[in-house]
Amino acid sequence: MPAGETIVALSTPPGESALALIRLSGPDCTCLGQAVGGRKSPLPFRQAVFSKYLSIKGKLIDEVVLTAFPAGRSFTGEAVLEIACHGNPLIIQNIVEDLLRRGCRPAEPGEFTRTAFLNGKMDLSQAEAVADLIHARSERSIEAAQRQMHGSVGRKMSELTDQLLSIMAQIEAYIDFPEEDLPSEEQSGPAADLRSLTREIQELIETQHYNALLHEGVKTLIVGEPNVGKSSLINALVGSERSIVSELPGTTRDYVSAFIMLGPWRIEILDTAGLHEAGDAIEQIGIHHTIEQSETADNFLLVLDSAAPSPTLPPALLERMRPDNTLVVENKTDLPGSRSMAEVLPDCPHVRLSLLQREGIAAMREAWLQVIETGISSPQMGGVMVNARHASALSEAVEHLNLASEKLRQAELSELVAADLREAVESIGKVVGKVDNERMLDSLFQQFCIGK
Repeated sequence: MPAGETIVALSTPPGESALALIRLSGPDCTCLGQAVGGRKSPLPFRQAVFSKYLSIKGKLIDEVVLTAFPAGRSFTGEAVLEIACHGNPLIIQNIVEDLLRRGCRPAEPGEFTRTAFLNGKMDLSQAEAVADLIHARSERSIEAAQRQMHGSVGRKMSELTDQLLSIMAQIEAYIDFPEEDLPSEEQSGPAADLRSLTREIQELIETQHYNALLHEGVKTLIVGEPNVGKSSLINALVGSERSIVSELPGTTRDYVSAFIMLGPWRIEILDTAGLHEAGDAIEQIGIHHTIEQSETADNFLLVLDSAAPSPTLPPALLERMRPDNTLVVENKTDLPGSRSMAEVLPDCPHVRLSLLQREGIAAMREAWLQVIETGISSPQMGGVMVNARHASALSEAVEHLNLASEKLRQAELSELVAADLREAVESIGKVVGKVDNERMLDSLFQQFCIGK
């Protein structure tokens, strides 16, 4: 934001509501708070003040609550004014238009949070956590976003940087004081520390998958032969007719997806085409899609007809199914010929139910939650998780650390080793925003909501 500008935006969702919040940030906030309230003196800082809102022409627009924050002690680091008004869209529009006539300009997506970052009120990982918290759809993703907002990623990057700087100090000591009685450059100390740090960063990179599960959902495939109850199961779990239920084989020819909550987890559940010898080309494509989806699935619900013979499943699918990611659902227990099907994936947990009579669904959900909790273990990194951008920067750091390790092993010049280590420090710094990359910042903050 150019110096001297004051931005304004609605910070609550558009539409009718009891109250709405309009936020301003910039140098004019103090005088604007005084002017719109028709006050003779500025607003007291950090106090909610009931006031009339008078337009630039002196017309009463609404009765509002004004809260002023001084520069340096606000979310953005600049002077901030928050206007809580009634949530009538016309009132909101009139207030925003009046503020624009007074010299404000509309805020761009994420501009408030970007200003906070640029003013040193938060690092880039904390700024990203603001958007994560807004879009979180499960208890676990909210917890992860809150930890990141409180600086968990930033503290971890600081810890890694300190370790790396310590190694660099050992290496650069040989450069600055080559005549001193220092240990051999080929001793195991710096090399061992470097390997240990590299492993730690690689473990941190692996938490990206867990982070994606929290925010995108645990991808679960419902698989099985035609007419075993796959579509009925997704309808029962979603609570609506999401999939078409029919006695005709091949009714579901492509996957159908929906999102549900299971305990603290957000689940993306996919109803797939029935697995059998396809009768036509379209069915074959649907079955092929099922196999493709299985390659990226986190979880499986294998639905069986407990009154029919055991199914023959594709080997490519069986390779992906394990006790820690698969629940076998034995359906149609209401039929006279129903029997236990413990011989199908005997190592995996089984549940028996009747979707027709709506019996056993609660027990099935409990067993499914247990499979998820068992198969998806929390990263052993003190609750710290990284996203795709963080993982990319850390992968760059690992590349430089590996180059430095190889140079140490080859007993190359300390100056060359130190150069690689400095590059690794720069890469780690990208995670928290210690890099001057305007295009990257533009791309990141454009994903935010306006007013945030």
